[in-house]
Amino acid sequence: MTKRREFIKKSALGTAGIAIGGAGFSTKSYASIIGANERINISVIGVGGRGSAHLNAYSQIKESHNVRIANICDVDEKFWAQAVKTVQEKSGFAPATEWDMRKVFANKDIHAVSFATPNYWHALGTIWACQAGKHVYVEKPVSHTVVEGRKMIEAGIKYKVHIQHGSGVAAGEAMDFMRNGGIGDIYMARGLCLKPRESFGIAKDSNPPVTLHYDMWLGPAPWRQYNEKMGHYNWHWFWETGNGDTGNQGPHQLHAARVGLGKEEHPVWICSFGGIYGIDPNECAQETPNTQTSMFKYADGKMLVFDTRGRYTNAEGSNNTSIGNLFYGSEGYVEYSGGWKAFRKWEKEPFAGAKMKEQSAQQDPRDLRGSVGSAFSNFIDVIRSGRDQDLVNHIVGGHYSASLAHLANISYRLGGRELHFDGAKERFINDPEADALLTRKSGYRKPYVLPDKV
Repeated sequence: MTKRREFIKKSALGTAGIAIGGAGFSTKSYASIIGANERINISVIGVGGRGSAHLNAYSQIKESHNVRIANICDVDEKFWAQAVKTVQEKSGFAPATEWDMRKVFANKDIHAVSFATPNYWHALGTIWACQAGKHVYVEKPVSHTVVEGRKMIEAGIKYKVHIQHGSGVAAGEAMDFMRNGGIGDIYMARGLCLKPRESFGIAKDSNPPVTLHYDMWLGPAPWRQYNEKMGHYNWHWFWETGNGDTGNQGPHQLHAARVGLGKEEHPVWICSFGGIYGIDPNECAQETPNTQTSMFKYADGKMLVFDTRGRYTNAEGSNNTSIGNLFYGSEGYVEYSGGWKAFRKWEKEPFAGAKMKEQSAQQDPRDLRGSVGSAFSNFIDVIRSGRDQDLVNHIVGGHYSASLAHLANISYRLGGRELHFDGAKERFINDPEADALLTRKSGYRKPYVLPDKV
């Protein structure tokens, strides 16, 4: 625990010289701690996709943790009815509905918000929530850019609220085994995102559906005419709204890789290259690559490699892993996906591990590792205790993990150029062109502007 507390403190200090929640404040200093017997009211923001898992998770712990989903918020009203039905069936309570998250933040009866919005809304929504004194659970990747992630940390510090991120929890038996030298000194971690995706086609611009509050949906991104192929879910594949699969599935395995390596810092060297293969660019509007190899080196020489393969591909390892991690140490290696196996040196049979589960490329690592309930319930526990350091997925770690995807994409967008990064300053070394991509290149559209000072 001491090591983690120091990690949070040092990470939050950055260049600003400030300390974060649990590292710098006593429990009583939190103005918004909820008493043990007081119900915690949650608003789930974004219920059309991943948000359904949030609804289910909080409903499952409504009795054990005295939680109520008091409100659901989505800019597309077509998702409201199913979300309300889900909550009512699972908890016996019909939540209120809203499309403008700012009204949720103004509601003094809401104690915490849980974001499952598109990536490009994560940072601004989190900062607004912090400013309103709400605790935040935010999905992966925590941010759309590196600068956004740092602003989120600053907001959590300033407003003394807890921020949990939604990457797969990188903890438990396998991580303890590696941390205790089970395969010797770990020198390399690999992450795999082997997710086949076909072309989603093209369409002409059109008017948005009557259920969609389009201006709010677009938020901080530059204005453009509505196009159904750039809307729900497909926003992942355009730079102004998404981060490709390296920044979609990637943050789960990048997070596990970073934690397995024991790296609570940024890499010093990055190189990422790839492209769009097997899809006719005249028949698909996608901008982000479907095939990408990203390489990172840390100050001590340890390596992290991430493979995004969205076309025909083999799986890897003895369990045919398509979504997962491999760790290489001086005495052997570990396969980590829905369980784990450790192999000693050249031996073909594992000498340690836990049962590996069958998986498909579409499964979510939080579901594979059974961490959905633990991450959400842990979030509620910390809201009650005020012990920021007890979060299983603290925003600081989420920032480091999401930044790996962002740094890789910057290298890719610059033609696969090798980049050298100063992690303390969170700037590239003598590379203003790369620095420009640390934030939203087009700027933020008013009034959805990321503040210079949170």
